[in-house]
Amino acid sequence: MILMSFEGDDSFGLLRKGGEIEARGDDYYQKKIAVIRGHAMQMTTHQENRGPDDHPGPSGPLGRLENLLSQPANRFCADCGSPDPKWVSLSLGVFICIKCSGVHRSLGAHISKVLSVKLDEWTDEQVDSLSDGGGNAAVNMRYEAFLPENFKKPRPDSSIEERSDFIKRKYELQQFSNSNGLIISTTPGSLSKTLQKTVSSKSFEKQHTGLRHGLGHAFRNSWRRKESEQKAIKKTMGMVEFLGLIKVNIIRGTNLAVRDVMTSDPYVILNMGHQTMKTRVIKSNLNPVWNERLMLSIPDPIPPLKLQVYDKDTFSTDDRMGEAEIDIQPLVSAAKAYESSTISEPMQLGKWLASDDNTLVKDSIISLDNGKVKQEITLRLQNVERGELEIELECVPLSQ
Repeated sequence: MILMSFEGDDSFGLLRKGGEIEARGDDYYQKKIAVIRGHAMQMTTHQENRGPDDHPGPSGPLGRLENLLSQPANRFCADCGSPDPKWVSLSLGVFICIKCSGVHRSLGAHISKVLSVKLDEWTDEQVDSLSDGGGNAAVNMRYEAFLPENFKKPRPDSSIEERSDFIKRKYELQQFSNSNGLIISTTPGSLSKTLQKTVSSKSFEKQHTGLRHGLGHAFRNSWRRKESEQKAIKKTMGMVEFLGLIKVNIIRGTNLAVRDVMTSDPYVILNMGHQTMKTRVIKSNLNPVWNERLMLSIPDPIPPLKLQVYDKDTFSTDDRMGEAEIDIQPLVSAAKAYESSTISEPMQLGKWLASDDNTLVKDSIISLDNGKVKQEITLRLQNVERGELEIELECVPLSQ
């Protein structure tokens, strides 16, 4: 049944029923309008009375990710409090700023796997994992449960040393966390002795309060290490300032060396400073196409980007299939120069000429395209009989 109304003429309407058109008077349609309005009122009331869990959430992983980011605690970096964080430690379940993300990367992906809210492609499974962790508020309650009252967390303007020291203690050493009522201490035996003393001196009714106080007191003593111990920790952490990030797209390999009788199972390892990333293995292919994007922090001073190609072996050590080294200083300089550029048209910023003195197969162009500074490179692999590697670099400044 289809109701048709005509603006400016309320004396009658048309009703289509069973293929026939009938004229109906004004009273009929006034009743119909009242019924429709009644249904609309009921639907509005139902919508207003629905709980937050009843509302359909944003569709797609990016929409759901933005919804998580809009939660109050997630609007600030979990470690230093910087507003509007655009990075995520997926393994830890926190939103972090770009400066803290560099420190997280230095811990290794086995501790903190870092992704960009905007630059990486997210799956529903990854968003589910992040959502299940509870966000910044829940994670900080766990990893900062016994943060001493006189201990100052890093601020948005804190140095890299302060960030690195805090983040390492918080996540890797877990010095501030509460795991089944215990806290990891770097001074063996000091915590257990304090616990015994605390529990024995308190009544059963005050046991929980005494335990918490004793743990906090134990930590306040334990974290005041000797200067030599602090220097040793900083040395192992490799305190560095980060200039930005570099996205490396491993596109393809061409005419790679044979390592398994007739073919090879190649993969690529990236190294920059103390950071290491690895592509997936492609089976039985001397011309593999990866199209795999990896991301590394750019430390200061800027080290070269090293690439190593290996053949995956099951029962023996992986075979080397060549290596190459790239100076990314020109790319970083170009990205800094055009960081705030409003140029919309693609333009060439520089050219790295191929010669006998470098490993370039052809000239490498640094270009500005849609606000992104990129460099396309085709490299001739070294210390191997043959093989080329095609990659694309993109420099991401700290402001992004």
